[in-house]
Amino acid sequence: MILPLFVIVPLATAFLVALFADKIKHLGDVLTTLAAAFLLGLSLYAAIAVGHTGVLVAMMGGWPPPVGICLVGDGLSVFMLVIVNLIAFLAMLYSVNYMNLYTAKWKFHALFMLMLTGMAGVIVSGDLFNLYIFLEIASVAGYCLVAFGTDAQELEAAFRYAIMGAVASLFILLGVALLYSYTSTLNLADMALVLAQKEKGMVITFVSVLFLAGFGLKAALVPCHAWLPDAHSSAPAPISAMLSGVFIKTIGIYAMIRIFFNIFGITDAYLSVLMVLGVVSMLVAVVLALGQWDLKRLLAYHSISQIGYIVLGIGLGTPLGVLGGLFHLFNHSVFKSLLFLNSGAVDYSVGTRNLKEMSGLREKMPVTAGTSFVASMSISGIPPFNGFFSKLIIILACIQKGCIWYAFAAVIGSILTLVSFTKVQKYAFFGKLKEKYADIKEVPLFMKFSMVVLAVICVLAGLLLLPPFKFFLNDAARVLLAGKEYASAVLTATLK
Repeated sequence: MILPLFVIVPLATAFLVALFADKIKHLGDVLTTLAAAFLLGLSLYAAIAVGHTGVLVAMMGGWPPPVGICLVGDGLSVFMLVIVNLIAFLAMLYSVNYMNLYTAKWKFHALFMLMLTGMAGVIVSGDLFNLYIFLEIASVAGYCLVAFGTDAQELEAAFRYAIMGAVASLFILLGVALLYSYTSTLNLADMALVLAQKEKGMVITFVSVLFLAGFGLKAALVPCHAWLPDAHSSAPAPISAMLSGVFIKTIGIYAMIRIFFNIFGITDAYLSVLMVLGVVSMLVAVVLALGQWDLKRLLAYHSISQIGYIVLGIGLGTPLGVLGGLFHLFNHSVFKSLLFLNSGAVDYSVGTRNLKEMSGLREKMPVTAGTSFVASMSISGIPPFNGFFSKLIIILACIQKGCIWYAFAAVIGSILTLVSFTKVQKYAFFGKLKEKYADIKEVPLFMKFSMVVLAVICVLAGLLLLPPFKFFLNDAARVLLAGKEYASAVLTATLK
């Protein structure tokens, strides 16, 4: 069974790197890049396999659920695995050159693989407590990677992130304990069946609030967003790309929607809360981004804003809205990771993140400038780039449901995003090159390769809406829209 490999491979790689990479030069780069490439290929294979079989279930020790621990791969799981491992592979390739700026590079590789282990575990776990355990593995590795540079600012950002993360984890763990006492099971599919036979009382309402607060903090939804700008701007560029591109979506958005849609069963009240949180995050964060001159902080605020689009789309609860939300999740992972890699390239060559100190960099850094332009247009929703299609679907879904003001808010958010990234392009890449930057050069090959690949995906991702490729999005959306049918699908798959 392939599902355990998503946890075993990065975990084994982390230990091998920790044992040997300090003694053998370049071993960390080779091992982690090969592992990330293997996991990306495995994710694509799993997506094809799930497309044919519907659900994959791996029973640990041969014990069937709910007695034993199981790993589950369905349309939503493999959708997330492909996204996570795509960004992880390109971020790891980018780090081959970029992380030479830091010491103890092997520690970065080990922590990166541990973070990848945790995210994969969250995605494939069919057990609520193990989902929490993997979430903590990913979180602790994330705290360490934010502080990797060990400057005072980075250590402070990591400390704040760890405190807020611990509070979120406390909410989630308390919710897990209450659910276990209420249902006498931790298996997600079995829990869904038990809850379907019980009336939803105050316990489920209270647990829902705990999970909304806990996962909302992990996803940095407004008003639980204060930790994110410091954390994402302090981390090394490949980690910023991972944190913004896939991390907050995996341990925040994915875990939340999996539980609310497939275990609790979504209600109009939950959907309304998600829609409000989505719109508030979208507008508040983009306004805060307008005043930023630190490039990475500006990008961090836009992460919060774009998460708002994802939550708004999924919160609509309609087939079109859920499709748009998941498509924007994929698109945001691509263009936001690219933007953080662009910011890392600028910092690598120029030595500053302050937009006021830059000008005319496209003359010396054409690849970085070109890919940054593609990503800026994508996040702003300009056609024909990928962000346009997902934002358009979300806006149309709002109109279809009669939520005109939500659609209007989404349009305003996109306009303000364009204003913000027009500023980035003007101050960083256009204008006259300053004399002090006359000798700067474009970044090394591996960094350029990662940026170019992501830029190409930004241009071509709209093809996912075409019939030959639409199964990738449709299968993921179908899992959420099916609600508690997740339980019967998993338990049926264990009998095959």
